[in-house]
Amino acid sequence: MINLINLIKKKIKGKEEKKEIKKRKKNPHQASASGQYIYMSADKARRIIDLIRGLSYKETLMILELMPYRACYPIFKLVYSAAANASHNMGLNEAYLFIIKAEVNEGATMKKWKPRARGRSYLIKRPTCHISIVLEDISYEEYEDFFI
Repeated sequence: MINLINLIKKKIKGKEEKKEIKKRKKNPHQASASGQYIYMSADKARRIIDLIRGLSYKETLMILELMPYRACYPIFKLVYSAAANASHNMGLNEAYLFIIKAEVNEGATMKKWKPRARGRSYLIKRPTCHISIVLEDISYEEYEDFFI
C-alpha cells in the first residue's frame, strides 16, 4: 500500500514539473501588443508589417503616418500601444525601442448573405487577421556582456 502511494506521488510530482517547463520566460527588456480580429486581409497587413520590421519606434510612427494604406492605422495603434506598455509597465525609454518581431496571422472569415434579385443570395466574406508586435529596448544589449 505504501509503494502504491509513493508511485502516485511521483506521478503527480512529474506532472507538476512538466507544467513548470511549459511556462514561458518573459524578457524584461521586451514589450508587446497584439490585436485580434482586425477587419482586414492578412496579405494587406503583411505588406505594411514587412516594411516596419526592424525599424526604431519613432521611424515607424513617421512612416505609418505618411503611408496611404488603410492597414496603417490599426498597425500604428498597435505600435503605439506596445510602446505605452514598455514605458508604463517596464519603465523603458521610447527612444531606444526597436521592433524586433512583427507578425500577421489570418483570423476567422466572417460570412454574410446579401440578398440579390429573384430571391437569390450572394455570399460576402469579410476576412480578419491577428497582428502581434514586440518591441525591445536596445540600450541594455551593450551591458549584457559585462553582467553575464
